[in-house]
Amino acid sequence: MATVEHETSLLTAEEFAMRPDSGMVEELVRGRVVMSPMPGARHGKVCATFARLLGNFVADRDLGHVMGNDSGVVVARGPDTIRGADVSFYSYARLPKGDPPAGYAPSPPELVCEVLSPSDRWTETLQKASEYLKAGVLAVLIVDPKDRTAHVFEADRPPVALGPDDVLRLERILPGFEVVVGKLFG
Repeated sequence: MATVEHETSLLTAEEFAMRPDSGMVEELVRGRVVMSPMPGARHGKVCATFARLLGNFVADRDLGHVMGNDSGVVVARGPDTIRGADVSFYSYARLPKGDPPAGYAPSPPELVCEVLSPSDRWTETLQKASEYLKAGVLAVLIVDPKDRTAHVFEADRPPVALGPDDVLRLERILPGFEVVVGKLFG
C-alpha cells in the first residue's frame, strides 16, 4: 500500500506569532514548532529573581527594557527561528523608550538569560546560546539551579563559569550590575 506524505510548510516568525496559544511552551526552530514541558516552580523562581534584580537595576538607571515570560527573540530568518528567552534586556538603543511592540522586537536584546529546566539538555541549551550570539545578542547567561551555577557566553570571549559564591558582573552591557550567583537561587 502506498503512503502519502504531507509536506508541511514551514512557518515564518509572523505566522508563528499569530497562532493561538496552545498552553504549551513553544519555540519556532527552522520553521517548525517545537514544544517543551512546562518548567517547574524552581525554574520560575530563579527566572523571577533574576528578572527582579536585573529589572530593578535597569529601572533605577532608566537604561531600557527587561522582558520575561519566554518573550520571543528572532534568531534566524529563512527558515525562521524564534527562541523564548527566560529573561532578556534591551537597551533603549535597541528598543526605544515607550511601549514595546506587540510582536517580536525588531532587533535582538543585548542580554539573554536561560534558566535550565529539568527537561533541558546542555547540548540543546548551548545550541540556543550560539543562535542568540549569532543573531547579535552580546551575552548569554545560562543559569543551572541544580548545580547552583551560572555560565556567561559572549561571542568574542571565552565562556565564564561561576559558582554560588562568585559575583556575576555584566560590565560590557550593564556597568555596575552585580549579584552573587547564589542569590539567584534564594
